[in-house]
Amino acid sequence: MPGDSEATRRRLIEAAITEFAAYGIAGARVDRIAASAQSNKAQIYQYFGSKDGMFNAAFNALVVASIQDAPIDPLDLPEYAGRLFDGYEARPELLRMATWYRLERGGTTSPLEPVVDNIRDKLDAIAAAQARGDLPANDDPVTILGLVLHLAQIWSSASPEFDVFIPRLSRTQRRAALVAAVRRVLTY
Repeated sequence: MPGDSEATRRRLIEAAITEFAAYGIAGARVDRIAASAQSNKAQIYQYFGSKDGMFNAAFNALVVASIQDAPIDPLDLPEYAGRLFDGYEARPELLRMATWYRLERGGTTSPLEPVVDNIRDKLDAIAAAQARGDLPANDDPVTILGLVLHLAQIWSSASPEFDVFIPRLSRTQRRAALVAAVRRVLTY
């Protein structure tokens, strides 16, 4: 049944997200993914071709969900950063998988085209807003987007030692501080 096939694929992706976020690409085990998804290793290879293919599918699923949950608004980049923060809070696996990707694949494989296309679209939106005079043109779109993206990750990518102090601030306070910081950095 087609529905069963799609349900199995979704379960495998969800299990892969959990596994890859915890153990990285090299440390992930397809037998644990299969067991967690109530599937088998043969289906993993049928759907994804390899463990690397499964990582790509799982990472892509997280990226697509993040893009849908936090569309860029070049006219309100501070609030865009806030929406990214919300997504990182809701899906901490995204940043963990991005970190594993950088550590284990950095410079060794071609960039994931859907991610590159998404970044290009965001840069184009910022450049268009600058060209219309809606955003200051004193910084390159790459600089602006880089600052927004990395500031949005500030609480989620803190060192374990800094994590000890984060509970002093509520989620609402951390989000508000982030939005205000992006506003200041971009000199709105």
